[in-house]
Amino acid sequence: MKKDGMLAGIGAYTLWGLFPVYWKAVQAIPALEVLGHRMVWSFAFILLLLFWKRRWAWLRQASKSRVTLITFLSTACILGLNWFVYIWAVNADRIVDASLGYFINPLISVLLGVFFLGERLRPWQWAAIGVAGAGVAYLTLGYGAFPWIALTLGGSFGLYGLLRKTASLEALEGLALETAVLSLPALAYLFYLELAGTASFGRIEATTSLLLTLSGVATVIPLFLFAYAARRVALATVGILQYIAPTFQFLLGVLVYGETFTHARMLGFGAIWTALLIYFLEGVVVGARRKSTTVLK
Repeated sequence: MKKDGMLAGIGAYTLWGLFPVYWKAVQAIPALEVLGHRMVWSFAFILLLLFWKRRWAWLRQASKSRVTLITFLSTACILGLNWFVYIWAVNADRIVDASLGYFINPLISVLLGVFFLGERLRPWQWAAIGVAGAGVAYLTLGYGAFPWIALTLGGSFGLYGLLRKTASLEALEGLALETAVLSLPALAYLFYLELAGTASFGRIEATTSLLLTLSGVATVIPLFLFAYAARRVALATVGILQYIAPTFQFLLGVLVYGETFTHARMLGFGAIWTALLIYFLEGVVVGARRKSTTVLK
């Protein structure tokens, strides 16, 4: 495990934890239009970085590899879905539901690591996943609605992390390919809104238009940090770090934006938090035992 990868992961999740504040600032704009700007401006910002670093050799490699193109077409679609659901959830006052998705995601990442990368889990780790599953089931039954926002966000980002960990391109190059794919339909949609006279950009206050423009910078920096971390630390470790983001999101939703937190939700969240605590403490104990064994040797 590399220290720079760990620091990059911490930075990414801290920024993501504060994202509700950013998207709330553009709440008056429809989520799909915000998504379009996010895609287009992200690609523009990455192009500037590539020109600055003069890193174009990867284009030949990517164009000759069908596997690479298919992989990043897949990650682009997954990323687009994740972005849209999250923006919609924040603007619909469902930040707490979105935070649940990112609380669940570490355990989804662990399961993906088991099934696709051959990573092994110890008994207490399996127990943690079982408790989390019970929490999701209780939320579905007790809250009276299937937690589709949480499962969509957690599942899509877990799958994205898996594909990016096994992808052949480095963080910046991979992001360039993903945002290039996303920016084409996004740009077409924004032009359609402009021709129809329903576009918000340029017709709203200057501060909001500026935030739409800067959404590319706000998106790319944590995503680049995440992609950098995902290729340098174990997938399970990436999952552990993600506790930072949903904690910030949950606190913002409840304490800052006043979203309701019912008794049923409290029990369901409590089960998931218990699962995360079990998983974390089990890792601490096992790590301490291994360190002690190494010292004795």
